[in-house]
Amino acid sequence: MLTTIFTVTGLCCPSEEKLIRNKLKPITGIEQLEFNFINQEVKITHNIKDINLITKAINEIGMQATPKAELEPKKTITKISDKRQWLVIAIGGILALCAEIYSYMYQNEKSVLVAALAAIAMLLTGKDTFKKGWLALKSFTLNINFLMMVAITGAIVIGEWPEAAMVTVLFALAELIEKYSLDKARNAIAGLMEMAPEEALVKIDGDWKLLSVKDIVIDNTVKVKPGDRIPIDGVVIAGESRVNQASITGEPIPVIKKVDDLVYAGTINENGTLEFKVTARSDSTLLAKIIHAVEEAQSEKAPTQKFVDKFATYYTPVMVILAILIAVIPPIFFNEPFYPWFAKALVLLVIACPCALVISTPVTVVSGLTAAAKHGLLIKGGTYLEMGHKLKVIALDKTGTITQGKPTITDIVPFKGIDPHLLLQIAASLDSHSEHPIAQAIVNYYEQKPEAALQDVEQFSAIPGHGVTGQIHGTLYYVGNHKLAEDNKVCNKNIEAELERLEKEGKTTIIISTDKEALGLIAVADSIRSSSVKAIKALQALGLKTIMLTGDNNITAEAIAQQVGIDKVYANMLPEDKLATIDKLVTEYKYVGMVGDGINDAPALAKSTIGFAMGSEGTDIALETADVALVENNLDKLPFFVNLSKKTFNTLIQNISFAILVKVIFFVLAIFGKATLWMAVLADMGSSLVVIFNGLKLLHYKPVNKGGCKKC
Repeated sequence: MLTTIFTVTGLCCPSEEKLIRNKLKPITGIEQLEFNFINQEVKITHNIKDINLITKAINEIGMQATPKAELEPKKTITKISDKRQWLVIAIGGILALCAEIYSYMYQNEKSVLVAALAAIAMLLTGKDTFKKGWLALKSFTLNINFLMMVAITGAIVIGEWPEAAMVTVLFALAELIEKYSLDKARNAIAGLMEMAPEEALVKIDGDWKLLSVKDIVIDNTVKVKPGDRIPIDGVVIAGESRVNQASITGEPIPVIKKVDDLVYAGTINENGTLEFKVTARSDSTLLAKIIHAVEEAQSEKAPTQKFVDKFATYYTPVMVILAILIAVIPPIFFNEPFYPWFAKALVLLVIACPCALVISTPVTVVSGLTAAAKHGLLIKGGTYLEMGHKLKVIALDKTGTITQGKPTITDIVPFKGIDPHLLLQIAASLDSHSEHPIAQAIVNYYEQKPEAALQDVEQFSAIPGHGVTGQIHGTLYYVGNHKLAEDNKVCNKNIEAELERLEKEGKTTIIISTDKEALGLIAVADSIRSSSVKAIKALQALGLKTIMLTGDNNITAEAIAQQVGIDKVYANMLPEDKLATIDKLVTEYKYVGMVGDGINDAPALAKSTIGFAMGSEGTDIALETADVALVENNLDKLPFFVNLSKKTFNTLIQNISFAILVKVIFFVLAIFGKATLWMAVLADMGSSLVVIFNGLKLLHYKPVNKGGCKKC
């Protein structure tokens, strides 16, 4: 099976979706269609060799389809204001209003002047409606354009020229405003793409040359001057400067960047010249991942959106059948006059369109996803954004999540007269083959010594959740935690006492031993992230229970938990233990979040209701497994996510309730003959615009401070 994404000009709402579905239905080989109204894209799963068949079919129904592979990445803002279109509608509106006023003053709706004014107004503003309505009729598709065409034609047949003209103008105006609204949502993503410059100063053969960012490769050296935006991700090799990272993290306060610090595409270099080595190509920078995540997330429909789509599938046909029955039954079976009931049926046809109901959900969800991206959260689908407000428990890994994940050695305790340098050498030699943060801390500490010399290790093996083992000069050594020493039966009362002393100080202890005896201890300490205490308090204020899951010993884990205010601690946990604990929590609480950064957290991240990965330092597998990435490892984003989820869900409920309420009110008014055609159009399209703009408000959603006020 192949997957092709088409950019379809003119794809704005479910009306076009149904038209495309019906047109492509007869084509053999098409398995699945996925629609993205915000990006005007259709994702098609198929086994067709010549995709021109698909392009031609879509073009035949008045829309223009282009395979996305043929398009350059869009970095320009969509033009959302066309003066000519507004002018045409303004002229049409004036003509329709003149027809309405003349007919009212002289009580003659069928005069030649009224008909002429109305006809010109309809010709100016109704071409697209009638063209799309005719295409819908030819393909037997029940959409808003078909319904409007029937309603306008019906009004003309019964001689209501001013009514027909006003309906045409109002519908065209509403369509244009709706397009404007959707373009605003679309431009929120395009605005992210505009953040990164297209060229950069690159060092080539000792000279600085201006190159396209697309031509820059990993390990190139790039220079950024004060005031310029950073064009691509990298690690600083020279210079120091304040960098505004608000575009990536949402935090307005600039941070100091110096040698060995990471810099990101789209951020602003404020006051110093920086040189950095490129660490990612332009299509895989953190900014590119943010944009890709937001775009991809739109294709996965949230639960509310799925419900609304299913509701609309049955709602519209039922309303159309009801309109036909209202037009036919009273005149035929009850000898009622035809005209009033036919007029009521026309009004019901306009009310039948569920546009406001259907379009509000994707606009609301994409606005929420974009707001999250602006504040350093990558959410992989509307499902997770909508589900976040239901979370009852947040479980957090310790190392690299609650703490910085960059431990440093604090104590070296040799036993039985062992040389401290030799003890450190053995530990560093074995740990040089491990990627664990504590192992790297020991290696880095040792390599800074003038006499550092790592030894060759044979038969190296990692013992998951415990430590490592290997031979040096024929002797088998173990470097690991307390549990590993107990399993090897090398612990005694003196060692236990030393362990307890160090662990009470919140330090993590590593035991170096042979298979016969312990040689000594190395203690390391990891600093707590500045955001941890505040984030934990904020989560608890939102009613969430906080739990720490760590492979560290119980005493150290409890010491860290006490400092940050964690509710409950599970220590000495292997990856399978974390998975089992999350499984148990999901059974008990149903909605459980898990935050982690390492390979050992991946199973638990996958099992949780919503998995959160530490973005800039987390392992690839953790980022791929998680549903949400915290771009800058800032735990403050967790309560922001929960609050944004609540706001998004409330907005969805508001929009759905309002759209249905408007339908119900005008349904009743239509039955009692109190609603005219143009009033129904105004209400239907007006409700669409209300829910769209209500959804767009999420684009400007900001974190809430402890006191309840929003950050400026």
